[in-house]
Formats: sequence, C-alpha cells, structure tokens
Amino acid sequence: MTAVSITAGPDSFRSRTETRLGGRRCVVHRVDAVPGADSLPVTQRILLENLLRHEDGETITAEQIAAFATGGLAGGAIPFRPSRLFLHDTNGVPLLTDLAALREAVAAGGGDPGLVRAHIPAELTVDHSIVTEVAGRPDALRRNLEGDYGSNAERYALLKWGTTLQGFRVVPPGRGIMHQINLERLARVVELRDGVAFPDTCAGTDSHTTMVNGLGVLAWGVGGIEAESALLGRPIELAVPRVVGVELTGRLGAGVTATDLVLAITERLRSVGVVGCFVEFCGEAAARLPVGYRATIANMAPEYGATVGYFPVDAAAIEYLALTGRSTDHVGMIEAYCRLQGLWWPSGPVRYDVRVRFDLGDVRPVLAGPARPQDRVPLAEVPASVAAAVGRPPRPDRPPPQDRLPDGSVAIAAITSCTNTSNPHVMVCAGLLARNAVRRGLRSKPWVKTSLAPGSRVVTDYLERAGLADPLDALGFHCVGYGCMTCIGNSGPLTPQAARAAGNGARLAAVVSGNRNFQGRIHNDVELNYLASPPLVVAYALAGSVLVDLSAEPVGHDAAGRPVRLSEIWPSDEEIDRVVSSTHTPDLYRTAYRDLFEGDERWRAIDAPAGGFFDWPPESNYLTRPPFLRDIGAEPAPPQDLRGGRALLLLGDSVTTDHISPAGRIPEDSVAGRYLTTRGVPANELSSYAARRGNAEVMIRGAFSNRRLRNALAPGRPGGLTRDLGDGGREVTIYAAARSYARNAVPLLVIAGQEYGTGSSRDWAAKATALLGVRAVLARSFERIHRSNLVQLGVLPLEFLPGDGAESLGLDGTERFDVRGLADPARLLRGSVTVRAEHPRGRTVEFRARARLDTPGEVDCFRHGGILPLVYRSLLRTQPDPATRRDASLGVRGRPAALSVGSNYDETVPSP
Repeated sequence: MTAVSITAGPDSFRSRTETRLGGRRCVVHRVDAVPGADSLPVTQRILLENLLRHEDGETITAEQIAAFATGGLAGGAIPFRPSRLFLHDTNGVPLLTDLAALREAVAAGGGDPGLVRAHIPAELTVDHSIVTEVAGRPDALRRNLEGDYGSNAERYALLKWGTTLQGFRVVPPGRGIMHQINLERLARVVELRDGVAFPDTCAGTDSHTTMVNGLGVLAWGVGGIEAESALLGRPIELAVPRVVGVELTGRLGAGVTATDLVLAITERLRSVGVVGCFVEFCGEAAARLPVGYRATIANMAPEYGATVGYFPVDAAAIEYLALTGRSTDHVGMIEAYCRLQGLWWPSGPVRYDVRVRFDLGDVRPVLAGPARPQDRVPLAEVPASVAAAVGRPPRPDRPPPQDRLPDGSVAIAAITSCTNTSNPHVMVCAGLLARNAVRRGLRSKPWVKTSLAPGSRVVTDYLERAGLADPLDALGFHCVGYGCMTCIGNSGPLTPQAARAAGNGARLAAVVSGNRNFQGRIHNDVELNYLASPPLVVAYALAGSVLVDLSAEPVGHDAAGRPVRLSEIWPSDEEIDRVVSSTHTPDLYRTAYRDLFEGDERWRAIDAPAGGFFDWPPESNYLTRPPFLRDIGAEPAPPQDLRGGRALLLLGDSVTTDHISPAGRIPEDSVAGRYLTTRGVPANELSSYAARRGNAEVMIRGAFSNRRLRNALAPGRPGGLTRDLGDGGREVTIYAAARSYARNAVPLLVIAGQEYGTGSSRDWAAKATALLGVRAVLARSFERIHRSNLVQLGVLPLEFLPGDGAESLGLDGTERFDVRGLADPARLLRGSVTVRAEHPRGRTVEFRARARLDTPGEVDCFRHGGILPLVYRSLLRTQPDPATRRDASLGVRGRPAALSVGSNYDETVPSP
C-alpha cells in the first residue's frame, strides 16, 4: 500500500476545492487528491468521491479512504450514501406503509415522529399497477387507465400522502416506466446541491435501476427495506465489489438489434460469473454505441448478475442529454465536472479485477427462453427449445386449426418494458416491419393478444411523427398504457381461444420485449416465455407460433397466398437510422415531460390524508398497518441457536422472487383468493399481488404460491403446497403448514439450490418468508438483493460449503434441524455455523455452512431482528419535538411474533 501523509479530521486529503464548472462556482471534492486514484475504474472513482465528501473520522476515516484507493479494502465494506432514492408504486406502497407505522411507533414510544421523513430526495413513479385488461383496440389506453384508477384509489391516496413527507415526489400514473423516465428526464448525472457538485448516485427499489448506468449515473437496485433505511438518512453498507472490465470489440452485423446484443452479453457474463460485481464497459466498440443501446445493456445488469453495468460519460452521453431537453447550463456543468474528476470515458490504463472481451460481430438475432433471460436461443433453434421444455414432441398440426391450439402457440405478443422501448432504433424497426407487413397484407393471428406498452410518451409521439403508429395499430399493437404491464405480469386475460387452449392443457407461449421471463411471471397459464426484440415480437404475432423457424420458414402468407419471409419485410439499418434522426428533436422530450409531477384530473381529485400521520382506511383490503413493529422492546432479545427446526420447503436451483412472492393476478382458488372472497371481494376484483402489497394478510398467503414452483416435499404438485411434518406429513398449503408450526413454536428453514432469489428486488419475498416463521434460508448460492433483503428482515442466509448441497448430503427435507453458532452474532461475520440434521429414521448428518452476513452492519441488523427494529430503536435515542409527538394512547403496537399478522389470523384454511 502506498504511504500517504494524512492530516487529522475531515478533508484529510485536502480534496475540497472551489472551482468554476460550466459558468457556475461550486465546491468539488477532488478524487485525484488521493494517491492511487488515477488507475481506478470510473465506478470506483465515484465511490471514492462519496467517501471523501462524507469523511467524518468515525464512520469514514482517512485510513479507509487511502486503503480503498489502493485496493486495500478488497473483501471489506464501505458506507455509501446515494444522492437520491428512486421507487415504483408496488415497492413504494409497502415502503410508505412501513414509514407510516414507524412514525406511529416512534411517537408512541416517546420519540420524534418528525424524524421519519425523506432525508434524501426521493422520487416515485406509478408504473407497475396498470393492467393490460383491454388490448388490440383503439380505446385500450383510456379503458386500462380508467381501470387503473378504479382499482387503486386507496393505494394512490397513500402515495399522495407520501408527498407530504419532505423531499418525496410522485410521478402520477400514465406518464411512463420509472427507468425510462429516469433516463430521459430525472437523471442529473452531476448534482449541484448547496453549492457542492458531486456525482448523481441513485438507489432504486427495482433491480433495473441500473438502466441509467448507460448514461454515466452510478445506480443499482436495493430492497424496499434497505431503501427505507437510506430514505431515513442511513448509509448503505456496501461490500467493496470486484470490478469486471468488459471490452467490447467489432461491430454489429446488419439486422442485429440492441436486444440481440444484450441477450448475448447476458449469456456470456452469466457464464463468466459476475454476481455482485460492478461491470464496467470499455473499448472502442462500447464508445461507438448510442446511449439507447447502452441503456438496454445496463438495464439487464441483474439478468447477468451484476450490481451495475456501467458506461462512463462521453460525447455520446452529452449529445443524449442535449437531445432529451436538459438545460444547456447543466449539460455544460456535467461535461466540465466529469473531465475534472476523471469520470470522462477513460483513455489511460484502468485497474480492473477481471477483464473480459466480447466481439459484437459474433452476435446474431436471437430470443431468450423459455424460462430464463440467460438462455439464448438462435431463431432456427426456437422450435427445438419448445420441444425440450414441454418434454414431448410438439403436436405437428401447423398452422393450428381454429378449434384448438397446439403447443407453442403464441398467446401473448407484447412490446413492453423500458428495456427496449427506451431504444428508438428497435422501436422504429418494429414500426417499419409492421408497415412492411401491412403492405404485404399480413395480419396478426386472432388468438394472439397483442399490445404496446412503452416506457414514455415520447415513444408514441415519435412513432406517430414517423407515420408508424397506424401500421402497428393495424396489427393490434395499440398503445395499452404507459407502464410495465405485461413485463411485470400485469398481462390481463388471454384471448378466449388461447384461454380455452390453456384450459385443455396446451403449452402456450409469450413473446415479450421485456427483461424477465421467469416461470409464472408473464401469465399464470402461459408456460413458455421468450424475450425478444420489438420487431421479433411483431414477427411472432404474425406467425402465431414459436414452432415456426423464422430464419427459414414464412412468417405468413399475403392476400394471394404467396409466402412472406421475415427477411422480405425487415427494414434496413440505413432506413432505421434515417427515421430515428428525422423524428428525434429536443422539443419532443420537453413536451412529453412538461408538468411531469402534476397528473391529470383523476390524480388531482384523489383525496389524500392530511397531516403527519396516515389515516388507515377501515376494513381496507389494500392497505393494512404492517406488523413489523408490534410488541417491540427497547433492546433486542438475546440471540439463540436454532433448535428442532423443520424445513418448510426443499427447493432446487434458480428459484426466483417471482416464485417466492408472485406479482401477477390472484387466482380465485388460491389461499389469498379465498381470504379475499371471504371478506366480500368479488372474484373478478381480486386484482394482483403487486397491487395488494400494502396488505400483509394477502401477501403472506401468496408466499411460495407460484404454480411453477417445485417443492420436493410435495413432489409432482404445483407450487403453494408442502407437508406438515408435525402432523404426520399431511400435504397442506404452505400457509397452513406455517401456522401449524407456529402454534407449536417450531422454527423453520427453507432449503434451496443455486441462484436463490434471482429476479426483482421484491421486498415481500423476504417479508413473507420472515412472517411465515422462517429463521434461516440454506442455499448453495444467493442473488445479491434477495440475500440482503433476508438479512434486513432478520432471516439468516446460510450457504452450503463448496461441493455440498441437499442432494450430496442426503437431505430430503424431513429431518429435524439444529443450527449452532447463532448465539454469538459477532461470529457470524462471514463465519460459519454447524448444522445438524436428524432424519426420522435415525440417520444424522452434521455439516458446516457459511453465514452470509457480509458486513458489520448486517450483523447488527440481524441482531436486532431486522432493519426496522434497528431504526426504531435508534430513533428513540433522539429527543422528541413536543409539537410533533403523538399521544401514546393511540394504541400503536410493536412487532408481533411470526404469523400474528392480523386479528383474524386463525381462520380455517382448507387443505388441498
């Protein structure tokens, strides 16, 4: 390590400098003041600036800063303070219910509820609630938005109450998807606050917050609980990541899209192994990519497992900022700051931990699926992938007759998600392909539900300007709304023909331009899910089946019966570029983003509760006071080992947060569906789990209920079922089993394979796990965000040692488990515990497992039973303001025992 002369106290490196940037005088914390910083990757320079700016001699010391700059903190952790927080409604609603309950609890405990507010700027976009109920008709947008407001009035009242918290703003429904809005309008790139200039850094409650990495903003997804902590002014404790430099070389071939590129990168980086890493793109080919392409690649960082997928600021980024209507002064300041701080696209040597080369010339048109985004499938091999997935040769009758649909029939073709709708090249390509298809007399197949759900109004504006909206409408791709919609599982009903086919056992397909295709995510009744570029979505709507080899077979037949091949209607790259250039001007973006936070008359008419405390609507089935602070003590209970535990589930590899906590529609025959109907909710108004995340009663009943989940304790059965080992091994719902174990004070475990918790940063995947009484999850490996979420709910993530797993150790899930080593949490910092499993037939196996508490802060969080109890106790140490204190006689309760979510928790739930 380089020897450094350090002065005592803050600004130890004399980094604080006054300078002029783009005509503005401001203070900058110079990164080059720290020896060793000149060879750091750009992402690490941004982290270093954050450390310099927040140095206090206690939580951040000069020694830490010096060690970080020279690589001496590898394997350690640093406190990181993002400049802002970004949320969407389905994570924002439970976040606000938690904060509302925290305010009440702090007041009742004698603390200052005024401290429960936004300590850093926070913005929330309402984009995950609108459902594709109506599609393929001109009034789809209006009708879906009306349904959105009709179904979500209570939730939206809570969001409007959130705007009373200082520093919290809401983008109302109908404006777009959070990440595209962030890219096109909200991203600052460089902040100027109180006379200090610093990098725009963003923590978001959605894993695809990484999208703005394509514009040079360091941002990544965090869990909802972690976001609450950051909102309250606490730093995010970040394990110092490895930085993987991905050098892009070569050029994309003709007809190859940004979607094809990102799917190829996803496959490659999954094979390399970049989980938890910062990926930083470099090389001449990366510098040539337009920001739209960079944003697509950055958006899918969670799919290749990285924390971020970063592109530094350069001339292309500056041009994009100007194009999207940012002010000239601010754009000038961004360029000056980035050049001064070494954040401009680096030209000198950079110290990456790992280097990977990727040749763009190798990329070919592909899909990914039918269940994971990293499973890339060339066009010619898509039919074979269907056969492999269904486990039988597909039915040969193609095209399908009108009375029934065979396996592989396309039920959903959706241009959806910010991943691709943020890229004008692929959207214009889709529009031109639709125009060419219509000219040849082609139409989408009648059983296909077609839809267009762009990430911002800019998309429909430039498609209209280019004359491409009409041909898309002619093929059924009418705009159905501005939101995530089909990508998040809000796909609405299938066409009647497709619904009948699904009921008769057909293995149907969805082709979507989104970023996730996990089992059960897109639609409960659609098993085969493929990711594709927007033009390929259109092509498969024309073909009507994924059994068609679009590389060789016709996509359809014209009015004269002549075959039409995809190559005949695919537009040239030159035509796409001409249309994009001619339709994109700054006024397009300024118009679309005018009055972004105002909302329409429906939003303005929502009656939001006034005052510092939220008035919980009585008998609500959307919003209930969350249970995480009931009966909480002033100090955490002494830690104890786990004794006599049972496995609630025994799972395999690649269990996603969609498996653990579904987001889609609530089936009437599910535990959650039965609960709601007994409370008087009509079967046609059950809505979705995403919409009801403000109701703990619903969410705990929905946990692990995805029909595609496979639990070895209930082999051959759909998700949501397990065996109650305390009741003779009777097969019951997971919810009923957890209640039974809770009555007998039996602690629970979940046992799983590799990549546990892949997918969305879904806080309820961890919340429901904790409320079911699960004390530990024992897996072969974890995805980053879900592991963190478990810790923040007081659930211990444990990893099998290399080579171990349930199968190799002979575990079948019927054992009784002891986990020893928990009584001293200090030993759990990247330490190990002993697991003893006693089989009912007398065989006992004992093995070591690694505790995945990766930082001292996580150990403290686990000791307190989760981040909310920790924050609550810390807030009570601050003297209250008498003007804001609430009377403790309001009866605010603390945290319950597991499975004490509501007063009617002992209802009878029928066994399967």
